[in-house]
Order: sequence, then C-alpha cells, then structure tokens
Amino acid sequence: MSLVLVEVLQDLQHGLILVQHEMPMMFPMIDMHHPQKKKKKDEEEDDDEDLNDSNYDEFTGYGGSLFSKDPYDKDDEEADMIYEEIDKRMDEKRKEYREKRLKEELEKYRQERPKIQQQFSDLKRGLTMVSEDEWRNIPEVGDARNRKQRNPRAEKFTPLPDTVLSRSLGGESTSSIDSASGLMSQYPHGTVTPGMLTPSGDLDLRKMGQARNTLMNVKLNQVSDSVEGQTVVDPKGYLTDLHSMIPTYGGDINDIKKARLLLKSVRETNPNHPPAWIASARLEEVTGKIQAARNVIMKGCEDNPKSEDLWLEAARLQPPETAKAVIAQAVRHIPTSVRIWIKAADLESETKGKRKVYRKALEHIPNSVRLWKAAIELEDPEDARILLSRAVECCPTSVDLWLALARLETYENARKVLNKARENIPTDRQIWTTAAKLEEANGNINMVEKIIDRAISSLSANGVEINREQWIKEAIEAEKCGSVKTCQALIKAIIGYGIEDEDRKHTWMEDADSCASQLAYECARAIFSHSLAAFPSKKSIWLRAAYFEKNHGTRDSLETLLQKAVAHCPKSEVLWLMGAKSKWLAGDVPAARGILSLAFQANPNSEEIWLAAVKLESENSEFDRARRLLSKARASAPTPRVMMKSAKLEWCLNNLDTALQILEEALVKFPDYAKLWLMKGQIEEQQEDVDRAHETFNSALKKCPSSIPLWIWLARLDEKRKMLTKARSVLEKGRLKNPHNPELWLEAIRIEFRAGMRDIANTMMAKALQECPNAGILW
Repeated sequence: MSLVLVEVLQDLQHGLILVQHEMPMMFPMIDMHHPQKKKKKDEEEDDDEDLNDSNYDEFTGYGGSLFSKDPYDKDDEEADMIYEEIDKRMDEKRKEYREKRLKEELEKYRQERPKIQQQFSDLKRGLTMVSEDEWRNIPEVGDARNRKQRNPRAEKFTPLPDTVLSRSLGGESTSSIDSASGLMSQYPHGTVTPGMLTPSGDLDLRKMGQARNTLMNVKLNQVSDSVEGQTVVDPKGYLTDLHSMIPTYGGDINDIKKARLLLKSVRETNPNHPPAWIASARLEEVTGKIQAARNVIMKGCEDNPKSEDLWLEAARLQPPETAKAVIAQAVRHIPTSVRIWIKAADLESETKGKRKVYRKALEHIPNSVRLWKAAIELEDPEDARILLSRAVECCPTSVDLWLALARLETYENARKVLNKARENIPTDRQIWTTAAKLEEANGNINMVEKIIDRAISSLSANGVEINREQWIKEAIEAEKCGSVKTCQALIKAIIGYGIEDEDRKHTWMEDADSCASQLAYECARAIFSHSLAAFPSKKSIWLRAAYFEKNHGTRDSLETLLQKAVAHCPKSEVLWLMGAKSKWLAGDVPAARGILSLAFQANPNSEEIWLAAVKLESENSEFDRARRLLSKARASAPTPRVMMKSAKLEWCLNNLDTALQILEEALVKFPDYAKLWLMKGQIEEQQEDVDRAHETFNSALKKCPSSIPLWIWLARLDEKRKMLTKARSVLEKGRLKNPHNPELWLEAIRIEFRAGMRDIANTMMAKALQECPNAGILW
C-alpha cells in the first residue's frame, strides 16, 4: 500500500513540475522529492523542541524529528544513501509513461487555451498586404489617454551657488586631476598657468572670472590684425596647436610630484650626474611643461658643460633656431665631440652649411672616420677624391676610406693606394681582394691568382686566422660584383684549407651545393673543377658536375665537361649516353653516332650503349641501321632486353613472322623472361591465331606464375572466346598464386561489369577492398 502511495505522489510531483515549466502563473513550484541535505557530523542544533499544543496531533504526536539531537554517524549516512537509491529506482519505474501522459495533457491544454501569438498568426499573414499609406495612418497607442505622460513639463536647470563650490573645496583637497580637464594645459609662448593645482580653502570665483576674461582678451589681441581687426589664425594648424597643448601624461599627479621631488634630491645631492638632469627634463616634457624642461636641461648644461648627452638633449628640446645656439655653446665647451658636430650639421638645412660644419669639425677632430665619411658623402666625386686623400693620411687604419679612395682613382693610382693600404693595414683581406678585382677589371688575369696566393700567405704570416666560410662568402660577393676570375682564384686558394684528406670529397660537394643554392654558379663550378682535378677518376663527381652543367650551364659547357669525363672514366656508360643525348637533342645526329661508336669501343658488351644506338637510329627512321645494330648486339651481347627490342622493332615494322622467330629463339635462351612470352602471345593474337596464343599464355604462366600481365591477358583471351567461366577461373587462380594484388581484382570486376553482372561485380569490389584496403586503383 505504501509503495502505491509513493508512486502516486511521484506522478503528481513530475506532473506539477512540467506544467509549472509551461504555465508558471498557474502552479507554484512544488518540490516533494528534493533530496534531504545531509547534516554535518559535528553540527549541534540550538533550537529546543516545540512542545506547544499547536504542534501536537492526536494521530502523529508532536511535529519534528524524534532523533534530531542524536549524533549523525555512518549508519545514518548509509541509510540515507539506501533511501535515495530506492527513491531514484521508484522514480524511474514509470517515468516514460508519466512523461507521455503529461505531454498529451499539455497538448490538450494548448488546444483549449492557445497562446496570443498563435491566436493572431492567421492575422499576421494578412499584414503583408498592407500598403505604406495604411501603415502611416495606423493611430499611435495612447492617443486618447496618458496626455500628461506624453507631454511632460520641461526640465529646469538651476545654477549651483558659489558657496557650495567654495565649501566643497574648503572641506577637502584633490589628489589627482583628469588629463582632459584643462588644468594642466600648456599655453603658447612657454607660459604655464601658475598655481592652478594648489588646493585652497578660499576660492574667489569673481577674481577667477576676471582672470579668465583678461586671458581671453590677450589671446584675441594676439590673433587679431592691428589694422582692420581681421583674424590671422591658421584654420588648418589651429587644431594641431590645440592638440599640442594637451599634456601626454595621464597618470596620477601624486606620482609626478614624487618623481619631481626624487629627481630634485638627486640633482642637489650630485649635480654632476647628467642622467638626473636628463630624467628631470623628460619628466617635465611628458607632463606638458616644455619650458620647465628646457630650463632644467639648460641648468644642467651650466653645471656640467662637458657632458655631450646634456647638450644633445638640450638641443632636442629647443626649437631649431634656438637649438643652433645651444649646439654652438656645446661646441665651445666640447670641441672634440663627434656627436655634437654631427648634430650641428643636421640642424643645417642647406648642403653648403653642412659642408662648412663638417670641415670645421675636421679641423678639431681630424682622426674621426665618422666625420670624414659624413663629409665625403656631401661632395662630388672630384672633391670627394681630394678629401679621401687627406682622410687616409689622418685615418690610416680605416679600410673603408682606403677602398673608397681606390675606387675613385685611376688604375695606376689605385694600385699605389692599395699598396699603401696593405702597408698600413696588413691584416685585412678586403684590400687584397679589391686589388685582385682591380687587376681583373683591367685585364691582368694572370695577376689575380698571384695576388690571392700572396694574400693568404701574408695574412697567415701576420697572425690572421684563415676562415674558409668567410673566404667562400668573399668569393660569392666577388661573383655578384662580376669578378669571375677573382672568385675562381679565391675558391682555388681556400677550398682545401684546413680539411682532412678523407673529408675532402664530402666537404667539397657540400660547398658546391651551398654555392649553387645561393645562385653563385661560378663558385660552384670552380669547386667542381678543383674537385675533379683532385679526384679525376671519381665517376660520382663527374656525374654531379655534368648534372650541374645540364641544369645551370650551357650545352657547350656540358659537352666539354662530358668529353673530359669519358676520357677519365671510359667505362661509365651514363657519361657516354649523356654526351650522345646532348648531341642528339641539338640535332647533330652524326656526332651522336660518333660518340656511341667510341662508347662501343670502350664498352663492347654494354647493353645500354647498344640500345641507345638502336633508339637513336629508330628515332631518325634509320630502321635498317637499327636492325643491323640489333643483329650485332644479339651476336655480341644476347641479353633479354636486346632480344625484346629486336622483336619489338620487327613488330613495329609489321614483320610478324620475323618477330615470332626472334621471340622463339629468345625464349629458348631466356624462358623466365615474362615480357618475351607476353609479346609472343600478343603477336599471335594479332594474327588471329587464338588457340596458339592461348597455348602460349598457358605455357608462359607455367614459367612465370608471378607475372600479373600474363594472367590478365589470358583472362581477356578467354573472355574474347566467350568463355566467361574460364576467364573467372584464370583470374581466381592468379589471385591464389598472387594474393593481395589489386590489378587481378580490378580485372575480375571489370569482366563482371562487361558481362552485365553488376551485383557480382559489387560483391567482388567489397571483397577486393577488404583484401587490398590501400589500393588506390580500387578506390
């Protein structure tokens, strides 16, 4: 009875919850099965039991728990868990039936009491026919009522009395300001509003208004014309000027005050510390007080007249004209500062003024390479040459100045300049490479290699480390400049430096690939040339050099290299064939024949050379010459390929009997060569001798059971003879002897499709994909 009662209560609870979700205004939320919260083990209830008469019932007695004061132990917790599991099980017992019944009741309720949206759905569809004028004529909601709400009384604004402002300011002081409030705005001509940030208890607003009017009059007088009263304000630059008056710092004013006090303490403690003055000036600059920043930095320059950083910062903060005066003072105090002289030249707007400044600077600092370079850049070539002549005297250790002078001099003078440069700087390689480029540019090719050899010996004698990578980079740069002989001489001189004998070949090949990847083909060619000189009998180096010339060189360079290659490696068939093919592609067939004839002499039994000669004659329609060559090849080198090519030539010339005769002769010598059997069966099928072809294929499969084309051709031949069952049997036998072969499965599927057995074909396709899941031709 109790179980039935529990089930009824559960049905009622779920029904009320779902209805309450759909109709929140009809039923309140009833939670009859919310799991009871577990009591804490150490919880003590302070409330006493309610023994009032109103809490007493004749049947159940007093309300509340009888064991509320008892301790909550593990047995109680286990009992609660068991009851919860029972409740869950009872709840799931008829859940589907209850949900179905509640859904039907809700659908019935919606049919009886539809929503407003559903009631007007048919009327909404009619709104699509309403015209624009009818829309405008629809009366507004609330025309007949709510007049007061639609016509409210206008708002009234009352000015705030000054006493409230003064009382507010007198009672508290502000600690921060808004950057957009204008209290820190910078005014033109270096003026700053004094005392605007000082909190005061007595604020005279009348005097503030008078001051504002006075300032406005001053501003108007400044921008007005003295004759006609017309304004002279630039409308385009006005907003820019206003933007420049806005301070760039938007932080807390207290942080600024702290930083200002800290920097002031640093300046007073150590006035000869330039970074403190610079930091103070930049703080004022950031907060918008540019004039204060200028004052601070100029005070720092007075206390530290020998600090170039202070003078440069002062010049930066000043306008251009004032900056010139500041730099002039700096020059008087520090005449040997290169940075100050360069700043002085930068402040000049004309080239003539810059030249004057640099020449004045060089009088004070004649050994500054930076000043000489800056001065030379402003001159024309002739004046630059004169300045460089003086520059190398003042700065004899500057490589750039020597090289620049050599470029501007004539050939004879350039040689003298470079010789003097080597005397002054005996440890720099650029002077030597420049000398080599100079000799190459003037046609003295023989001097290039001598200069490079002398360079390496001289640098080594002066203790300079010879780095292969740096010299190879120098060779690459020389090639990019057009000095091919110089780059070749550099590679020849440095390529073997510091390498073990057993590592030479591998290292040189890597160097050649690296140069080729950087488009330095002449450097790579020089590396190959040196490698071939060191290893003349290495076929692999000749092949790599030949492929390099084929990809990046010319046909003449390739043929020249191949001629040298076959002279050193006459047994290399690939080199002979590459030479013959190059001549053949160029259209020089007699030269290709000559190369192949020389290849025959060096390799009399080479199958590749015989077949290449046959291909050459066949491609040029010289079939008689090709037939004679193949006859000689069968006599001297009777290989399966030679026999197959012979039969194929006769087959192409439609000499089927001769081709079959050659194939029968070949099959006696090479019965395991599947292509010979295949050609024989195809020729017999072409002659319409199907029985003989069938016999040939059967014999072939006994000799070559792993040849897939033989199985496929035999199956096709049976299909052609209308023996479909036998064709299936042939392919099935082939699959047994060659499992996991997708070609045999594909041929079997195609036979079924051609026979119209689509269902069988689909079944076989499924089996084929199971056996060969990675076969692309099946997918």
